[in-house]
Amino acid sequence: MPVWDDLVGQEKVGEQLAAAARDADALVTAVAEAAPLPEASKMTHAWLFTGPPGSGRSTAARAFAAALQCVSPDRALGGMPGCGFCDGCHTSLVGTHADVEIVRTDLLSIGVKETRDLVRRAQLSPAGGRWQVIVLEDADRLTEGAGNVLLKAVEEPAPRTVWLLCAPSIEDVLPTIRSRCRLLTLRTPPVEAVADILVRRDGVEPEVAAAAARATQGHIGRARRLATDPSARQRRAAVLKLPLRIDDIGGCLKAAQELIDTASEDAKQLAEEVDVKETEELKAALGAAQGGRMPRGTAGVMKELEDRQKRRRTRTQRDSLDLALIDLTGFYRDVLALQLGSRLAIANAEAEDVLERLARGGSPESTLRRIDAIAACREALDRNVAPLLAVEAMTMALRAG
Repeated sequence: MPVWDDLVGQEKVGEQLAAAARDADALVTAVAEAAPLPEASKMTHAWLFTGPPGSGRSTAARAFAAALQCVSPDRALGGMPGCGFCDGCHTSLVGTHADVEIVRTDLLSIGVKETRDLVRRAQLSPAGGRWQVIVLEDADRLTEGAGNVLLKAVEEPAPRTVWLLCAPSIEDVLPTIRSRCRLLTLRTPPVEAVADILVRRDGVEPEVAAAAARATQGHIGRARRLATDPSARQRRAAVLKLPLRIDDIGGCLKAAQELIDTASEDAKQLAEEVDVKETEELKAALGAAQGGRMPRGTAGVMKELEDRQKRRRTRTQRDSLDLALIDLTGFYRDVLALQLGSRLAIANAEAEDVLERLARGGSPESTLRRIDAIAACREALDRNVAPLLAVEAMTMALRAG
């Protein structure tokens, strides 16, 4: 199965990447055989993948990385790189290829130190593969200083190094960097395509897959989690009940607190197991004595790990809270569709009775104000406003309409 099959609903992008991978293969082959280089090539050293959350930016970047490292013998017979079966494709996709560095962060930002390490790696020649590929899945989280460090590497790349940067939009990347990258814009995949891949790849029942794809409006990762994790479905159902619980000020404050508590508990569950494993591994590496006593001079290292884990929990909590706010936005979007008599498909079909009740009890203008209130809350969280204050302000605005 070719690597391009993982690109859900991105046929145009797949064609562009396949053409670039074919030209990249011809380029490496020409250099190896001392043959004349191709005159025109669709391959370049830096790419920027943009698109809304869930569109598959990192999936497209990984598929391209795999195609660049493809060693299938079919290529010599005119086959396209990216077979999906050879050692180069397989190791690239699972993240074990020696010449494919996949960088993602579980923190709020990517700093200068981490970026300098990447730049140093990018200057190396491929160890065994055809290209040295750096996939930066969270390019939008680069600090300004880190972006300036990366700029130099993108400006003056090593001969066989390829940078694959992923970000929600071009505005999330420094203008000096994006001007040196070839832009690929992904779209939100169709709901039907997301449901189809859940059935084929994850073995999800068609009815569950269709409901999850419709509820997440084409977000592949969220749809997969919703379809395969019963606790995720329970949390989402609880969020969608919030509009019915804000009849008075007390209800608003209680609903806000519960939303924060749920996000905190979610973050704690996700981080707890990872934190314990990381701490034990670091203690063992530092030579902790039996009973947990640490050697002298290691307190600073342990403190650095604790700080990193704390920052990761903060980001995980914010991501969980933001996911709840996205679900809430989709709920009011359905209310607005009903109020306007739109033929747009309802995302939350399981709550249609509640949607119709709220649609009859309000106006399109009040629903739009509620959607704006949720957007303002998300923006406040991005500006590091205390989560409880931001959510309380939102629930009060939802009540006011």
